[in-house]
Amino acid sequence: MRLQLLTISILCVFTVFRAGAQISPGDLAKSHAELEGMSNCTKCHVLGEKVSNDKCLDCHKEIKSRIDKREGYHYSKEVKGKDCAECHNDHHGRNFDMIHLDKDAFKHTLTGYELTGAHKTIDCRECHKPDLVSDRELRKRTNTYLGLDEKCAACHDDYHQATLSSTDCASCHTTEKFVPAEKFNHDKAKFPLLGKHKNVECIECHQKEMRNGQDFQRFADVQFSNCSSCHEDVHFNSLLSNCKECHTEESFDRFIGKNRFNHSRTDFPLKGKHKRVDCFQCHQQDATPLTVFEDRDGVQPDNCVACHEDIHETKFGNKCAECHNEDSFSYSGSMDNFNHNRTSFVLVGKHVAVDCRDCHTEKLTDPLPHSDCASCHTDYHESQFVQNGSGPDCAKCHTVDGFDVTLYTLEDHNRTKFQLDGAHMATPCFECHLQKEKWLFREIGEKCVDCHDDVHKGYLDSKYYPSQTCQNCHLSTQWKDNQFDHKLTGYQLEGAHAQQNCAACHGKDEQYPQVNFNALTQTCTECHDNVHDRQFEKNGTTSCESCHGFDNWDASKFDHDATAFKLDGKHVEVECKECHKKIEVDGKSIVQYKFQSFECVDCHN
Repeated sequence: MRLQLLTISILCVFTVFRAGAQISPGDLAKSHAELEGMSNCTKCHVLGEKVSNDKCLDCHKEIKSRIDKREGYHYSKEVKGKDCAECHNDHHGRNFDMIHLDKDAFKHTLTGYELTGAHKTIDCRECHKPDLVSDRELRKRTNTYLGLDEKCAACHDDYHQATLSSTDCASCHTTEKFVPAEKFNHDKAKFPLLGKHKNVECIECHQKEMRNGQDFQRFADVQFSNCSSCHEDVHFNSLLSNCKECHTEESFDRFIGKNRFNHSRTDFPLKGKHKRVDCFQCHQQDATPLTVFEDRDGVQPDNCVACHEDIHETKFGNKCAECHNEDSFSYSGSMDNFNHNRTSFVLVGKHVAVDCRDCHTEKLTDPLPHSDCASCHTDYHESQFVQNGSGPDCAKCHTVDGFDVTLYTLEDHNRTKFQLDGAHMATPCFECHLQKEKWLFREIGEKCVDCHDDVHKGYLDSKYYPSQTCQNCHLSTQWKDNQFDHKLTGYQLEGAHAQQNCAACHGKDEQYPQVNFNALTQTCTECHDNVHDRQFEKNGTTSCESCHGFDNWDASKFDHDATAFKLDGKHVEVECKECHKKIEVDGKSIVQYKFQSFECVDCHN
């Protein structure tokens, strides 16, 4: 019996289609012309139903492939979910344009490739042409918009002819124009530009030439191991040195050879104090490039009087090295063996290394005052510690081992007006007291904002920290620790809100570069997405807390019996999703909770 009914149904369908073929809605477009005829109807149509998207995509596999990959125009938010026939219907004649693409109104961003810069003004077919399509089958379609690669080289010739290590054109160029390469940063190249090099035109170093029959500018393989790779050696290699030992990129006339030029390659290696002598104290500064630094040729290291005046007036001969050396002009006989500890001033710490003449400026035997440090040393602190006309001796805080060593302790600091606690205890002295290369210990401020930037200025009502009193919220242990009572704002944090970091609500964005504590409302939808759209809105506001608590998103406070549809009978056992299903509203999928009618037939057939 079932087989007979199926046979009758099929015969009826074919009868209907045979009659319908004589009154066809119209000829198919050229691209579908091969599907004309009653026997081909089911290749696009499903019996008793509309045109099937699946059947369309069975033929248009290249579109299906992009949709499956979740990319391209047909997967965009404006097209996804639509039936193919909404945009591409047929039976309007051979010459009907099924695509009817409006190029001027087309939103190219929906394809996943946004047009920027010069790309905006190019005609579509300048890019979408078979020559630029790599797929052989797609290339046969003269009107296709598929098959383009997003890489620059897919459309543009490689001007650099594969000489650069990177193939990412966008790392240097923009779509506005190819020249200049505005995104290229020469400082990240192997040869960063310094000094005068910054002002040199690119073409001076990167020469243009013809390569493979095309214009080419060399950017790779430019030699720069030494200055002479580009610049002429005006010394004709007579100094046998790297130019950078003596010159800088700022100026060729600026000499920096002191302590950099390797003098040991000459016949006069520098030792001791000679290493710290300015070059032009020995050499003529006004010499020509060919003779500079060569005016002392032949001078032997032991011939001191060739450069130095003999203050002994030859009384001790000319062999200076018998008493002196390059490290010190001091007499190297009994003076080296002199025991300063026999005097009333024992040399310890840094004093041991001080040259005798630094203290004994006249005769070595003249007595010197040494009751306190100020006898020899000037007050580095410029009277900051002077009280009632006198100040403490330096030895109260410093030792003879070095000025940087201090005896001033944390306990000493806590006896001042500013006691150190929390993170301040671990802060080095110079962070607060070294300001603009000068040490200050008086009137440097006692409030937080005297040292720290007020990042909340303009972003926090002053009533929460009057006179910029940071201690109202923050602790000195670390900046993130705070003791702010949120109840003072009139909005008490409960449940999950109490577990959040402040920045989760008071975050930074383009409008507020600092954490913003102003202008926040207490409405849930100010921070959270309204997944119900405007279904529960009253007077322009959705009161989420009437259903939801603060601990989690469960609608624990919702009472269905308080709605217009009280649950009773079998309805009590029905799962929510059986009645409240997803719908599309303004292109957005939401669960429908509001209904206009509650008649049984609205849900039950």
